[in-house]
Amino acid sequence: MRLAAKTASWSLVHMTVAIAVAYALTQNWKAALAVGLIEPVFQTIAFALHERAWSRAAPAHAH
Repeated sequence: MRLAAKTASWSLVHMTVAIAVAYALTQNWKAALAVGLIEPVFQTIAFALHERAWSRAAPAHAH
C-alpha cells in the first residue's frame, strides 16, 4: 500500500513539474497541460524500454 501511495505521489510531482516547466517555456496553459499530462506516459514507456535494454546488456552472472 505504501509503495502504491508513493508511486501515485511521485506521479503527481512529476506531472506538476512537467506542467510548470512547459508553462515557463510556452506561457500557454493549454500547451503546458498537454505536455504535462502526456510526457509522463512517454517517460514510463521509455523507462520500460531502458530497463529491458539494460537487462539484455547485463552479463549472465549478474542476474
